[in-house]
Parts: sequence; C-alpha cells; structure tokens
Amino acid sequence: MFQNRAEALALALPAAVFATLVFLLPVAILLSEGFRAGGGWTLSAYTDFFSGTLNRTVFLRSFRLGLEVTAVSAVIGYAAAFAIVNLPAKGKGRMIGLVTLPLMISPVARTYAWIVILGRTGIVNQAITGLGFSAEPLRLLFTETAVFIGLLQLFLPLMILSLISALENMPRDAIPAARVLGANWFQVFWKVVLPLTREGLVIGGTLVFTGSLTAYITPAVLGGSKVLMLETLMYQQVSVANDFVSASVIAFILIVMSFAANILLKRLATARSRR
Repeated sequence: MFQNRAEALALALPAAVFATLVFLLPVAILLSEGFRAGGGWTLSAYTDFFSGTLNRTVFLRSFRLGLEVTAVSAVIGYAAAFAIVNLPAKGKGRMIGLVTLPLMISPVARTYAWIVILGRTGIVNQAITGLGFSAEPLRLLFTETAVFIGLLQLFLPLMILSLISALENMPRDAIPAARVLGANWFQVFWKVVLPLTREGLVIGGTLVFTGSLTAYITPAVLGGSKVLMLETLMYQQVSVANDFVSASVIAFILIVMSFAANILLKRLATARSRR
C-alpha cells in the first residue's frame, strides 16, 4: 500500500502526536506526582498509602471484587457463549443483539436501575417480605453484594462477546473428536475448549477485571461511602481532601494492576496451552 516505511510513519505521525499531547503526557504528569516529594524522587507516598489501614482495606476489596466479578463472568460467559454459538444463524443474531443491547445504555441508567431493584421498597425486598422470609426489608444497597451485582451486570456482555468470537473460531470437530476418544464433558472443556479459546478468555478477562477496578459510577451509587473502592477513594482524595499525590498513587496502582492482570492471563493461557 505504501511505497516505503517512511510514508506510513508520516501518515501515523499526526495521530501519534495528538495521542501523546492529550493523553500520554497528562497521564505521565499525573503519575509523576506520586514519585515527587520535597523536590526529589521518592517512594514515600506509596509507603504512606499502604501503611494506612483504610487504604489497604480498599485496595484488597477492589482486588477481590475484581477477581470475583471476572471469575463469575467467565463461568456465565462460557455457558451463554456455548448456547449462542450453537443456535441457528437467525437466532444467533438475535441473541447477540440482546447481549449487545445493554452496552448501548448509559452505565448511569443501568446502575440506578439497581436502586429500584435492591432498595428497601424495591422488587427484591417486596418479594422477600411478601413471601414471609423476613418481617423487615433487608439492607441490600450500600453493600459489597450490591456492588458485585452491579459490576457483573455492567461488564458481563464484554466477556460473552469475547468468548463467542473465540468459540466461533474453534474447529467444529474438536469437541466431537474428544467425545469419541472417551473424554467426559469436564475433560472436553478443560483440555480442548479452554486451550482453544484462551485468547477470548484473556481479552474478556482483561476487559472485565480492569473495568471492575476502574468503574466509578457503580461503586459510588451502589456502595456509597460504606463500600469504598479505589476509584471512589481517588475521587474523595481529589474533590474532598485536595490530595493529588494520593490520587496519583491510586491511579498508578490501577494502571499497574490492569497491565499485570493482562500479562498474568496471557501467561496462564500460554502455559495451559503448552501443557
């Protein structure tokens, strides 16, 4: 397409300069705040952050919820993706459309819908009290369970779509061949399906995990100040405490965790494929 490599680089240069000026440079300046103290470079901001009990609790909660949402979305995603892939072409298109539909709705609207469902006068509490399981409405909002449900509903479509793409690229005769050779369904999934769809799992897992870590609206609305996550804590540090150093530390931690999750998933998938 291009006469030489210089032409391709010249065409890509404006986009690269734009991305550097409006994204990479501001992010680099923000992240550098966490390493500068007293005119020098130091890690004292990070040691101070992890020395606080509240900060460690928020970090561990965010990491744990991210893992839980990713694991559950992978289990549900494989089941849903298998069911959709095996549908006729017309039904497959409709189901993919239904899976994609929530992504077209604002996360704010999707999150506030859970207030109607999980509130003291919501659908769930009305069902619980109506069936006689509890005399008083349960406190479902502002709990880790509410945040988990909201994040799962928010990012599950990304996992399903990634696994659908991976399953469609898998050889059609792989599963029947494994069954003919005597493998049970668990062995078929563990030794055939999982290695052949590892790329979809890596992509979906990265999107879900990083999305769960960096989401703000859902933890803020469903968790409030009682279930702080790293994103809500970072917002408080900036808007309430005016502490940009701590916000920079949290932002750096989020970026590192996101890259680490992607690298770890790739290594696990590669190691599993080699075995």
